[in-house]
Amino acid sequence: MNVEEVRTNRWLLAAMCALLSLCLGAVYAWSYFQPLLVEEFRWNNTQTSWAFSLNIFFLGLAAALGGINAARFGPRKLAMAGAILFTGGYLIAAVALSLKSLLLFYVGYGAVSGVGTGLAYVTPMSTVTKWFPDKKGLLTGTVAMGFGLGAFVVTVILAPVLIRLLHGNLTLVFAAMGASLGTVAIGASTMVKNPPAGYLPRGYTPPEMVRGRVNDPYAKAAEESDLPLKEYVLTSQFATMWFMFFLNITAGISIISLQSPLYQDIWKLDHPTLERSVLAGYGAALIAASSLCNGFGRIFWGAVSERLGRVNTFRLLLASQMVVFGVLMTEHDPWIFAILDCYVLSCFGGGFAVMPSLVIDVYGQKRMARVFGIILTAWAAAGILGPWMVASLKDNYPDRAIVYLFLLGIHVLGAGFIFSFLVNNDRFIPRRILLQVLGFGPPTLRARD
Repeated sequence: MNVEEVRTNRWLLAAMCALLSLCLGAVYAWSYFQPLLVEEFRWNNTQTSWAFSLNIFFLGLAAALGGINAARFGPRKLAMAGAILFTGGYLIAAVALSLKSLLLFYVGYGAVSGVGTGLAYVTPMSTVTKWFPDKKGLLTGTVAMGFGLGAFVVTVILAPVLIRLLHGNLTLVFAAMGASLGTVAIGASTMVKNPPAGYLPRGYTPPEMVRGRVNDPYAKAAEESDLPLKEYVLTSQFATMWFMFFLNITAGISIISLQSPLYQDIWKLDHPTLERSVLAGYGAALIAASSLCNGFGRIFWGAVSERLGRVNTFRLLLASQMVVFGVLMTEHDPWIFAILDCYVLSCFGGGFAVMPSLVIDVYGQKRMARVFGIILTAWAAAGILGPWMVASLKDNYPDRAIVYLFLLGIHVLGAGFIFSFLVNNDRFIPRRILLQVLGFGPPTLRARD
């Protein structure tokens, strides 16, 4: 393949990966629809938030399944299957709304769409790291940015236009969203593919060669081996990375799930006479602004991680959010609240930009898809805990929900900060390989092509 052709194609492919991620990121616009669903169908906050929780839960599980099978099926097939299920989930959700069936809505929006999003999510991330080994932090941040900006596109452009054109009929709105976003997602997924074997960008030298690790017997054995996945994930290193990621996600997703209703409550504290339509507009504006921060924060923190290192960046994310959550506990000024909320969302997105590069640093490029897929189960777990926690607080303690939410968030982030000191950037070498190199163990399996 011509080098210049590869150089041109990899940027086009990265753009398609970002576009695919943008469509999938529509899930983060959930809090825009939550109050509409509560008002029209008389479901309470806890009931409706379960749809979002199930979506994130199945997203994480499907991402793990997709990562494990990425080499078997290839990125294009997984992305296509995910985009089709993503579309089908919205259409089933539309049918559920027409029947006023909460259970069917859980199945469509929660399970089917969540599985589709998860299968399609992991492929763009792992693919761009293979095309851009020289710019891992920046490009994973760019693709992750697309996912973060999905809520902005939905809340500022797509949803308002559809609601206006379809006269507020949520059944038709969900069907139209599935058709429009699904068409773009399916089209973008056809462009996702791996680079040729042995591909390296012009002028790029792998860091292991620069550092002399190419002659390191431990690193060489680890690179040539193909041990079972459990040798890498059933370890203390993986567990601490998982918990650090899980706790950062829990803090952010707890805000995302009920962002608009919480912000409307802040406005009502000092302006109790504001009309519902005005409050809804403020809520939508915050979702849009925080979505931009969620998206661009992924590029920013991905670039920061290239300078500070992946683990140090995670420590900065967690520690700074603890301070911000402390301020948010008692902050009643809606403008300051919005600014700090946007910062939290940038940190939430930053975790998703930094973790793929950390996985590559620790486990190597060829294991990235499988290990990163498993680590995304942290997203699934946080998707259940975070939204349920906030919805329960809002239903049971409506007057103190904001204070309790951010107080709990401080403890969650503090635990994550502690876990971050148990993680390092060093390449993980399984014990079996260490014993083999020292002559005490049986030969390991050779890597499959």
